[in-house]
Amino acid sequence: MSGPLEGKVALVAGATRGAGRGIAVELGAAGATVYVTGRSTRAHRSEYGRPETIEDTADLVTAAGGQGIAVPADHLDPSAVRDLVDRVAAEQGRLDVLVNDIWGGENLFEWDTPVWEHDLDNGLRLLRLAVETHAVTSHHALPLLLRRPGGLVVEVTDGTAEYNRDTYRVNFFYDLAKTSVLRMAFALGHELGPRGATAVALTPGWMRSEHMLDAYGVREENWRDALRREPHFAISETPRYTGRAVAALAADPGVARFNGRSLSSGGLAREYGFTDLDGSRPDAWRYLAEVQDAGRPADVTGYR
Repeated sequence: MSGPLEGKVALVAGATRGAGRGIAVELGAAGATVYVTGRSTRAHRSEYGRPETIEDTADLVTAAGGQGIAVPADHLDPSAVRDLVDRVAAEQGRLDVLVNDIWGGENLFEWDTPVWEHDLDNGLRLLRLAVETHAVTSHHALPLLLRRPGGLVVEVTDGTAEYNRDTYRVNFFYDLAKTSVLRMAFALGHELGPRGATAVALTPGWMRSEHMLDAYGVREENWRDALRREPHFAISETPRYTGRAVAALAADPGVARFNGRSLSSGGLAREYGFTDLDGSRPDAWRYLAEVQDAGRPADVTGYR
C-alpha cells in the first residue's frame, strides 16, 4: 500500500540520531524518499564519538517503507550543502520537505553557567552548529523546495515559543540557540508563505534519544527504570513521536494554517490524532509548565 507521502522527497539535515532519525523513519513509513545527512558514518565518527550513523538511519527509513539515502555532510560547509542539494535536484528534481534538525551541542554547553564563566570557544561553536547550519542549509535548499507549491520547512528546536519566552533555558548560549531557531521559523514563514510554502518550528517533549537513554543508564525497553532517579521522566516520549508530527504536517494539505508558528509534538498529536509507539499521547510542555516547574509531584495523569 502506498503511503500519504508516496512520491514526495524529504531532506532531514541532522538525521544521525535523536529527533532527526525519528523524523526520517516516520517520513519513510509514510512512503517518502528521504535524504538523511550528518557527520557520523560507518567509516568516520564525529566528535560525539557515538555509534549511530547516517547509513543506519537510511536503512531504518527503507525498512519502514520509504527510500532512505545517506549523504555525509557537514552543514557548516556551504560547498558541501550546495553539493548535497545539487544531488537531490539531479536525482529527484524536487524537494517537498526540509527538516533542519542540526544540533551537535550536547558536549559543548555547561549547565547553569553564566556567559562570563562559560568556555567561550565552546559556546560560540554551539551557536555555529545550532544556528549557522540551519541558515546555510535553508539558503541552498529553499530554491529547490520552491520549485513546486506546497513545500514544508520544519525547524526543530527545544521548547515552544511560549515556554522559552518565559523560561531561562540552561545557560546563555543554549537559550540563545533554541530561541534563534524559533525565530528562524517565524522569519522563514514570512518569506515562504507568499511563495506557496510553509515554515514551522517544532519541539519534541522530553525525548528519549539515544543520548538521553545512555545518560539515565537505561534502554528503550526498560526506560521506566529511570523513574527511580527522575520521576518526571514519566512524561518522556520516543523520537518517533516527533517523527509522526512531521509526517502529519507533511501530509496535511492545509498545513499553511501553521505558517510561522511554534508547534510541539504533544500539541500536534491532539490536532492530528497520532500517538507515540506505546499508544499514549504525552504532552510534555504542558506538563513541564503545570507540574514539574510548578513543583508538584510527578503525575502524568491527564498529560499522556
